[in-house]
Amino acid sequence: ALRRSGCGARLVQVGCASEYGPSQPGSSTAEDAVPRPGGPYGVSKLAATELVLGSGLDAVVLRVFSPVGPGTPAGSPLGRLAEAMRRAMQAGDGELKLSGLGVQRDFVDVRDVARAVHAASLSAAQGVVNIGTGRAVRLRDAAAVLARVAGYSGNLNELDAPHGIPQRPMIGAPRTEGTIADQLASAPYPYPDGCGPWQQADVRTARDRLGWRPRINLEESLADIWMEAACRI
Repeated sequence: ALRRSGCGARLVQVGCASEYGPSQPGSSTAEDAVPRPGGPYGVSKLAATELVLGSGLDAVVLRVFSPVGPGTPAGSPLGRLAEAMRRAMQAGDGELKLSGLGVQRDFVDVRDVARAVHAASLSAAQGVVNIGTGRAVRLRDAAAVLARVAGYSGNLNELDAPHGIPQRPMIGAPRTEGTIADQLASAPYPYPDGCGPWQQADVRTARDRLGWRPRINLEESLADIWMEAACRI
């Protein structure tokens, strides 16, 4: 429709890092990596990327890594963790049993993503541009920061949960009985994105072609996630 309109508008497609699929732990994924999505979401996003890049439009695709901050869905891993922490504090549970926290993701604040979209709309960049921080963070470290900003003084006890066990409830999934600790003890590997235990962006293209760098640190992003969870009734 945009091509037929002849309006000459620039298209910024927001893709995601799930298009890449699993990557080698310790590595930074650059835009020239061969996409090998490990799940249906990544496959569908990659199809959208290919459609945009093959359209002949003035277009760029931003591959956003793991967005966090205001508006983080309650059903996302960090959203579920914040909700579980809120319920634990309300119930007076002094322990959270968490599993699968060894996964590492490149968390980038949604406000930085919005700035990247704006920068891309004004740039002449073409093709794919990664949007992340260039630093992978373990989910267990993010959980510890979330506990600190929430004021949760209970213990965070981690249980081993190998990759590839999607049959049990995720972190914080509601159950009809049992304590919060019982609920989280049954949580498996928390990121069903087909990307394995590690993802980290190579963000040099965003810096060089968009003049973009992330500004908001993870603690601020997590504080905003917590504020929304704390206000939820």
